[in-house]
Amino acid sequence: MESLIKFVEDEFVPKKDFPAFSSGDTITVYYEIKEGEKTRTQFFKGVVIQRRGSGATETFTIRKMSGTVGVERIFPINMPALQRIEVNKKGKVRRSRIFYFRNLTGKKARIKEIRG
Repeated sequence: MESLIKFVEDEFVPKKDFPAFSSGDTITVYYEIKEGEKTRTQFFKGVVIQRRGSGATETFTIRKMSGTVGVERIFPINMPALQRIEVNKKGKVRRSRIFYFRNLTGKKARIKEIRG
């Protein structure tokens, strides 16, 4: 049964070519918003907290600070409205899911950047 699901995902779900990113990276996600008849592109820039799942069901969570309030958004990797992803900074973290990042404020909330 699992191989049948994997076959259908590979054949019928369109693949989008996004750059490689992982948790700790700062990325900008551009996605389309429909408001009535009009469509416009909006972006969400923040730190990747986690990537979860695999294949067509993969999702990633981004966290940004809007003033003093933390905002998190979960994006499916194969969302049709997703236009492009830009990797702004590569971050060095020791874990694949950095939920502890939610509790950090100020200088402690910095993530060391990998240059290169």
